Amino acid sequence: MQLTVIGTGYLGATHAACMAELGHEVLGVDVDPDKIAALQAGRVPFYEPGLEELLAKHVATGRLRFTTSYQEAAAFGEVHFSCVGTPQKKGEPGADLRYVDAVIDSLAPHLTRPTVLVGKSTVPVGTAQRLAERLAELAPAGAGAELAWNPEFLREGFAVEDTLRPDRLVFGLAGSGSRAEAVLRQVYAPLLEAEVPLVVADFPTAELVKTAANAFLATKISFINAMAEVCEAAGADVTLLSTSLSYDTRIGGRFLNAGVGFGGGCLPKDIRAFMARAGELGVDQALTFLREVDSINMRRRDRMVELAREHCEGSLLGRRIAVWGAAFKPDSDDIRDSPALNVAARLQLLGAEVTVYDPKAMDNARKMYPGLGYAASAVEAARGAEVVLHLTEWPEFRAIDPVELRPDVARPQIIDGRNALDRERWRAAGWTYRALGRP
Repeated sequence: MQLTVIGTGYLGATHAACMAELGHEVLGVDVDPDKIAALQAGRVPFYEPGLEELLAKHVATGRLRFTTSYQEAAAFGEVHFSCVGTPQKKGEPGADLRYVDAVIDSLAPHLTRPTVLVGKSTVPVGTAQRLAERLAELAPAGAGAELAWNPEFLREGFAVEDTLRPDRLVFGLAGSGSRAEAVLRQVYAPLLEAEVPLVVADFPTAELVKTAANAFLATKISFINAMAEVCEAAGADVTLLSTSLSYDTRIGGRFLNAGVGFGGGCLPKDIRAFMARAGELGVDQALTFLREVDSINMRRRDRMVELAREHCEGSLLGRRIAVWGAAFKPDSDDIRDSPALNVAARLQLLGAEVTVYDPKAMDNARKMYPGLGYAASAVEAARGAEVVLHLTEWPEFRAIDPVELRPDVARPQIIDGRNALDRERWRAAGWTYRALGRP
């Protein structure tokens, strides 16, 4: 089929390359000409394992190309995927839908033949119905221009895998007998033939699937971090507690690792937008627990700052601190709402001399936090440091030899904000090792 993908950020670029991999002809659309030029040259303007190779492969074959023209997109596409961002509003918890609305306003006037516009962005429940009405109003094709909602469930670092081999597909449709269902079944035919589970739902349910999933994951992470607070007070070990819980099949071990908390461009803003929308619907009490989920998450950052101060004898003024990690998670260069950089910036504001290193996110970190110090390696960042903070669990940090590193630091002290390092190995090498939720 001939597909367009509107918005070529993290979601859109991934979806475009993967749709080409499934055999479709794909036209990516974006208003940023520099981004379009980079993608057309086979370069991805962010780090995602395996994506650049996939993109370059299909640009070379001609199956995937890019444009800034909505008119060209409308003439080309049988199906249009809207993959634009829905950031948090400035100064408000709700989602900013201006980019989602702009897709309808820019594309619809050019839709002169029957077509399907498929929303993939995470939006407040009720958005799809409003957009469907707007689409029918603006499109010359009228009711022939249908809307469907197909939420994405991508994990940064695994986005290609999650698109080509998802754990489920969800189609949100305006009603039974919708032409959009048949079109989406054709788009995803290779996945359905591979027996990927499919849920066909109404608009509100499809919209809620993604926000509910993110709310649940955030709750699970904050639960184990709340247990870490209790463990610290009681002298217990949260990693052993988590391991014990993971054997319970009703609970499982995924997302049950205590640490400095979640960040990124999805979980924080999505749970806040979910709470805001619940308030608009008059059911805010149903989601009041998410306020505590958010609060627990932010307290973990406070605790890291407190631990760093403790290990600097109560004062951070003039103390040299190394921060390993800038991305909000490994296998990504995404620094949006990064706990690592939030902690680093707060330490600097309290007078510390902070040096940051991350394998992939250094350029993004420098742009956002130009006042921090940066190093070319983890060892260089740690040189002369009184405390090392491990805040993003990249494999290369786990591979560092604490014996070899010890002569480079001013004081052998490490605070493991991800509970990912080998505690006994670091202690055996003469380091003071601390971690969240462990004695």
